[in-house]
Amino acid sequence: MTRAFGCLANRRLGALTPWVIRRFIARYGVDMTEAQRQAPEAYTTFNDFFTRALRPGARPLASAPMICPADGAVSQFGTIAHDQIFQAKGKTFGSGALLAGDPAQASRFNDGQFATIYLSPRDYHRIHMPCDGRLRSMRHVPGELYSVNPATARGVDALFARNERVVCEFDSPYGPFAMVLVGAAIVGSIATVWHGIVNPRSGGGAAGVSTWDYGQRDISLKQGEEMGHFQLGSTVVLLVPPGMGRFSPDWSAGCQVRMGEAMIV
Repeated sequence: MTRAFGCLANRRLGALTPWVIRRFIARYGVDMTEAQRQAPEAYTTFNDFFTRALRPGARPLASAPMICPADGAVSQFGTIAHDQIFQAKGKTFGSGALLAGDPAQASRFNDGQFATIYLSPRDYHRIHMPCDGRLRSMRHVPGELYSVNPATARGVDALFARNERVVCEFDSPYGPFAMVLVGAAIVGSIATVWHGIVNPRSGGGAAGVSTWDYGQRDISLKQGEEMGHFQLGSTVVLLVPPGMGRFSPDWSAGCQVRMGEAMIV
């Protein structure tokens, strides 16, 4: 179903495309005043619309060590205690499992902090840098395609460490951090600005973890720059090392957040 929907979302369907986009905007209450192209007719495919760019100035960046990387809702946030990340009441998962079972990478975040941001269908779906960073590695981890909405997070054990995901590790002025882009049901694909589509499913999916080492390349992105996008929904999990500071006092589980606002102050 996910492959079929992803294929349709990338097809040019003539007059049907703006009709579908209008129905989607009405159904989910999408705010098109923020978009660079506001008319449904301006998009050639549904994914062209779904990955739409914002108009200049729509997301001013806060003056903070780390800003929110995406629009969405805060699923959970807090301390990574003994390698465990809080998912929902009664449920945690290991940071090592989330990061594709790399204990050395996971140990960098012991006693650090995490934030899980859920992007609903109505949200802007490009992901941006929380701070300046130099890319060190990227992993594509095949997995399940469970929905990642709050109800599923409450019901499925280790949801974010079981779903397909792309793990991006960066160095920053504050130490290492990781951004994990989690796939889900109906998510057509995940893309990064330096690689393009990371997980095409036309061949049925990878047999194992694929790793790209960027240690010898200078791929550096500034705070607020785009780093990737989802083609149809999902979740971002951000891991930061100890000593970064505290989360914004405006944050709480379930609150709505916007890319560019202060996250760690």
